[in-house]
Amino acid sequence: MKTWMRWFTVFALASMLSACGYNDFQEKDEHVKAAWGEVVNQYQRRADLIPNLVNTVKGYAAHEKDTLQAVTEARSRATSFQITPEVLNNPEAFKKFQQVQGELSSALSRLMAVAENYPNLKADTSFRDLQSQLEGTENRITVARQRYIQSVREYNVLARSFPTNLTAMMFNYEVKPSFTVENEKAISNAPAVNFGK
Repeated sequence: MKTWMRWFTVFALASMLSACGYNDFQEKDEHVKAAWGEVVNQYQRRADLIPNLVNTVKGYAAHEKDTLQAVTEARSRATSFQITPEVLNNPEAFKKFQQVQGELSSALSRLMAVAENYPNLKADTSFRDLQSQLEGTENRITVARQRYIQSVREYNVLARSFPTNLTAMMFNYEVKPSFTVENEKAISNAPAVNFGK
């Protein structure tokens, strides 16, 4: 009878440990960190392309100094932001990181609009190659963000579901912030298109 009771106790403990989700938290947390690393990697790739793009545009559009300076300053702010694993757990730092990257995206779109005014620049092979690489990088950033959002979703579901939420409380696994859109209300309305002007 004692042997049967021991085996039952061992089986019950093993079942409780496997249902606690501790290993799942480790796996999901590492997946979130890896996905975040890829987002940062793509942002860095974009930041590395910008000086070449700016220098190419400078040769054609010397009087567009303000736009070029805005891009350079936005890149400087984006690359000076310290990206550490703690950013993932700090909503304020995460929001600041998103804001800095958004400013850089905005400055780049203004630069591309300036380039449209210079037919010789648009025809320049270096510019076209850089523009193509930048577009590819923006696509990679989008994919990396999607993967990060998916990883955070899986982690957060684990952190909030029963019985793994008990493990989350015990080991202080808090819900992680996901990417958000700063101007969500503004972009929820369709833009007005008027060809009459």
